[in-house]
Parts: sequence; structure tokens; C-alpha cells
Amino acid sequence: MHVIGSKWVFKPKLKPDGSLDRLKACVVAKGYHQVDGLDYIETFSPVIKPGTIRMVITIALVKKWPIRQLDVKNAFLHGLISEDIHMEQPPGMADLEHPTHVCKLQKVLYGLKQALRACSEFTMKDLGQIHYFLGIEISQTSDGLHLSQSHYALTILERANMVDCKPMSTLLEAKTRTSSNDVLLEDPSYFRGLVGAL
Repeated sequence: MHVIGSKWVFKPKLKPDGSLDRLKACVVAKGYHQVDGLDYIETFSPVIKPGTIRMVITIALVKKWPIRQLDVKNAFLHGLISEDIHMEQPPGMADLEHPTHVCKLQKVLYGLKQALRACSEFTMKDLGQIHYFLGIEISQTSDGLHLSQSHYALTILERANMVDCKPMSTLLEAKTRTSSNDVLLEDPSYFRGLVGAL
């Protein structure tokens, strides 16, 4: 029997405008421990291309349709699993009388490779007229839509501690030479995250 790990993930739940709604704690499966052909056969990840989003918004504007936002409620927690998947007891929740027992999963958890494929039935909550979508502030007017990413840009500047910085056309001259005495980045993942947010 192959057993995968589990861990806790703590994440803030945001409102459509990007402000804090509540703090969430969730047990997730360590899907990277899953073995192809044993723990899963197929995977699927529904993603939408930016061009598709623009096309749908354009059609809605031309047809003068209202654009509303929906939230899929606990989509991952409704899909059934066809494979036999066993997971360690979550940290801090282990049964003290049976510490070596494992959990046989009946439904998908966040982190499993087949989680998105298994989520075909779910309930949705109507959040009303769209105001904030994928970091873009949206204002619907009689002439169309006004899109702004000023809040998103400010968030990136706050993460980089650069809110009071002065803009420059070129941050570093093209022919700048670095020496072997230059200090390495303390936390490369921090800088990768900032660049990835752009």
C-alpha cells in the first residue's frame, strides 16, 4: 500500500475587491508523492487563456449583457475518487491510540493530481456584478468597461518595500559589469515571486 503525506495550508480568503474576507486553514494531500498508474491514471486542469477572457467580455459588452461574478463553493471537496488513495493522518490531528493508521480518501482533497478532473459537480455563490477579477479592477459604465490594475501594482510595490520609490526608465544600464564580490540574493524565491507577479 502506497501512502502519501498531508500538511496544513494557511491562506487568506479574499473578497472580489482583493481585501481580506477571512483566514482559512485547510488539510491538503502531498500530491507530489503520488505515483503515476498507482495513485492516479488521468489528470486534468481547466485553465482559461487571456484571449478567451477578453473575447467573452467583448461579447457581453456588444450584447449589453451584465457581467456577473460567481464563486465555486468548495469545488474540490465534492469530487469522488475512483483510485485507492491512502494518506497519512494530518499533523496535529493524529489518533493517539492508533498513530500508525492512515486515512483512506473517499473524496478528493486539494493537492491530489486528479482533483480538478474529479470536480464535476459543485454549487456556486453569486457575488453580483463583477468588480475585481484576476487582479484587475473592473468598472462597468454606459460606454463599456474601465479596467485598472493600480491596486495590483500597489500590492507588488508593497511586497517589494518600494511604495515610495521614484520611477526610472532603466533600472540598470545594459553594460553594467558585476564582480565576484557581489552579494548573492538572500532569498531567491522572494525575488522570483516579485518577477513572476509582473
